[in-house]
Amino acid sequence: MFVDIFLTTVGALALLVAAFSAFIPRLPLSGPLVALAVGVLIGPAVLGVIDLPTVVEGHREVHEISRVLLAVSVMAVALRYPFRTARTRLKPVLLLLAVAMPVMALCTAGVSAAFLGVGLGTAALLGAALCPTDPVLASSVVTGGPAERSIPARTRQVLSLESGSNDGLALPLVLVALAVAGPMSGAEALGESLWQVFGALAVGALLGWAAGRAVRRGEDTGSMESGPLLVFTLLLALFTLGVAGLLHADGVLAVFVSGLVFNATSPAGERMDENKVDEAVNRFVVLPLFVVLGAMLPWTQWRELGPGAVLFVLGVLLLRRLPVLLLLKRPLALRWRDAVFLGWFGPVGVSALLYLTMEAHRLGADPVVLAAGTLAVAASTLAHGVSSSAGRVWYRKAAEREKEAHG
Repeated sequence: MFVDIFLTTVGALALLVAAFSAFIPRLPLSGPLVALAVGVLIGPAVLGVIDLPTVVEGHREVHEISRVLLAVSVMAVALRYPFRTARTRLKPVLLLLAVAMPVMALCTAGVSAAFLGVGLGTAALLGAALCPTDPVLASSVVTGGPAERSIPARTRQVLSLESGSNDGLALPLVLVALAVAGPMSGAEALGESLWQVFGALAVGALLGWAAGRAVRRGEDTGSMESGPLLVFTLLLALFTLGVAGLLHADGVLAVFVSGLVFNATSPAGERMDENKVDEAVNRFVVLPLFVVLGAMLPWTQWRELGPGAVLFVLGVLLLRRLPVLLLLKRPLALRWRDAVFLGWFGPVGVSALLYLTMEAHRLGADPVVLAAGTLAVAASTLAHGVSSSAGRVWYRKAAEREKEAHG
């Protein structure tokens, strides 16, 4: 009964999103936001059509769903632009990864300690889990006609590639947080970080190169029919995720690397029209997770966080990223409007769920960490979903005013 209700709900939602896909980007809505609202509506908090445990009790299931969804999402990011274009954005993306991401983790930890009154270990866990920019929520800002008409290609590409790469590279920060909060030593965290990252780089590069060469050779010899890359790249993402998991390497990072290498060595970069179709289809993959999340939100634990929860959410939304990007405006060669745009649109989403549930698996479920983390995810989904259309309009008008001023 539950499966039938869930499939009916997600299927109907996907059809509605597809039918109105031309209008949704112009509205203060996003696919994940609509799916989250539907999950709340049919969940135990409102209609009770489906009865799921909260994220605190069901964190293992949420972790596995998040892992697969992130793999699909970062593969889409890796194929979004021709490899030669992605390579030109290496410097700003590396700066965001090496400087902005650790600072965002520290800022979030500070906000957690200040407004929730938690200790160092809990603050570190929240800071590390919430620091990566989510590619699933960011995709509604950087893809589609309205985004391409309003936002310069460089700004969209930097945000997209940062969100794809930092999901995997946030893992060392999470391991450091686990060392602060739990029994893991600093040496153990360092050793695991090195293996996870470099193992992921090796696995992703090898599988991406092999897949790219196979597709190229198959199409050249006629042994493989030319067709949409969607099915092949989805299978490559899942295969890479599985291999990395068996080797205890960072699966999300491995998938992103495999996608980049596949992009460089296969016909993917030459078939951008098909990639846009694949990207559009990938948007629908996010809907089931956000429906499930909406039905599993821990309302009781949210209330137990107290009045500081409101300040915590505002701190995460306003202090976690925006001041950092404004300070990095010059090194990143950004104009003010680009720094503000990139500073605001750095959403907290599926990647945070992955790391929050990973921490729960390693240390045991901490209701405060999971409640505060999911509250930040829900608030970011709402805030960035509602502001995506307005943000594009603001950017376009700011560019027009600057052009007139220099006219």
